[in-house]
Amino acid sequence: MKYIAEIDVMPHKALLDPQGKAVSSSMPRLGLSSVANVRIGKHITLELDADSEATARLMVEKACKELLANPIMESFTFEVKPYQEN
Repeated sequence: MKYIAEIDVMPHKALLDPQGKAVSSSMPRLGLSSVANVRIGKHITLELDADSEATARLMVEKACKELLANPIMESFTFEVKPYQEN
């Protein structure tokens, strides 16, 4: 069966996020002074074939841990669901 995974990789909350800091400091110039603490990460979409959703989840977790996220600096969350063509 075909699945789609939506993955979010974000810097650990305890670490400085230079991109987020730069965006946060630019918000007042856009008239958005109430926006604060911007964090910037990555959103990754994968399509995969697996025998079950549980197997698909294991595959995505392995990809995240070993390739897509740096565990020293980043955390990840993901959702796996059956693929539906539009």
